[in-house]
Amino acid sequence: MIREATISILAALVFVSIATAPSAAPQPSQDLISQETSRTRVGIDVWSESGFAPLAGKRIGLISNLTGRNNRGELTAHVLRAEPSVDLVAIFSPEHGFSGIEEGSVASSSDNASGLPVHSLYGEARRPTSEMLDGLDALVFDIQDIGTRFYTYATTMAYAMEEAAAHGLSFVVLDRPNPIAGAYVQGPLLDESELSFVGYAPIPVRHGMTIGELARYFNQERGIGADLTVVEIAGWRRTDWYDATGLQWTNPSPNIRNLVQATLYPAVGPLETTNVSVGRGTEEPFEWFGAPWIDAQRLAEALNAAALPGVRFVPHDRTPMASVYASELCHGVDIILTNRDTFMAGLTAITLATTLHELHGETWSLEQFPRLWGRPEVIYQLRSGLSATQIAATWAADLAKFLEIRERYLIYQ
Repeated sequence: MIREATISILAALVFVSIATAPSAAPQPSQDLISQETSRTRVGIDVWSESGFAPLAGKRIGLISNLTGRNNRGELTAHVLRAEPSVDLVAIFSPEHGFSGIEEGSVASSSDNASGLPVHSLYGEARRPTSEMLDGLDALVFDIQDIGTRFYTYATTMAYAMEEAAAHGLSFVVLDRPNPIAGAYVQGPLLDESELSFVGYAPIPVRHGMTIGELARYFNQERGIGADLTVVEIAGWRRTDWYDATGLQWTNPSPNIRNLVQATLYPAVGPLETTNVSVGRGTEEPFEWFGAPWIDAQRLAEALNAAALPGVRFVPHDRTPMASVYASELCHGVDIILTNRDTFMAGLTAITLATTLHELHGETWSLEQFPRLWGRPEVIYQLRSGLSATQIAATWAADLAKFLEIRERYLIYQ
């Protein structure tokens, strides 16, 4: 197969493609597809087939949650606990806890089924401590990521890799597909000044890598130096969306409930640090955004006039039951994904920002936007009246450089 790289300055999109027909209309989930018939085998299945090398006979800690499952739907924690060739002695959980449904800070606990300690990495500690790692030979990571820079699971993995390297432990990543496909790299790179738990490294908003490929990238480019093994996926291609894998969908977090929401997340998510509801507390998080002060009709008209590829906007009032503006009537827009293969997350995100600033500049809290967007200069750009396409052009060169570096760490064609 031939991989092409096309950089559009106008849209600042990097699109890495393998010759293929366009995907069908977006599907909401894969709940009805049997894992027994899936053509894609995730890392835990491949690792099981290999006899759990190179960790056979080792004492391991597992970093996982509800998404860590094999093709039969069995939790990786249960698979490892029942496997005599490895010794699972501790579990570590990311944001939302081991159950994948908790909000806010998560306390450490124990696993009801096994009695093993479950160390929270989203509570008092954000990385494994020396006490947590005492007696371990290796850490194993098995969590479904969603391909967006500010989704915290990748940072949890990177912090754990750093601690594994510092304590002389091996680190194994059981790889999983990028659900929003690995053929699209979009949006600005994170500025070094904005590094945080929601942004571990200078990568784009939509990076187009699997969690295993990210581990390889972080390990080398950020100088972690961990003893890293990535157990590769079998039967996954870069152009595959999650609904092409045959794998059953498990919500990776409480407000990413289907593939459409995962696809829109890198475009809508940057608004979340501002005074806008992104749909948390509604039935369609990240498929809608709004606020009590928005003129929904004018907003929809302006966004549709921008003619963004793959998406359109419809005025819709909602009352979120949680999070920002809980129990308040909000005026906003539904975001209708019409073609996920032409959808440009970065260009869409900055168009939402420029339109909000133009229509509601006195009310919208622009100063909070850079936290997830990752570029502090966006405040000056918006206040200077630059258009979305002009702003997008400013990150195209950095995106092209990232694409070249990224190529070194890709595993799949």
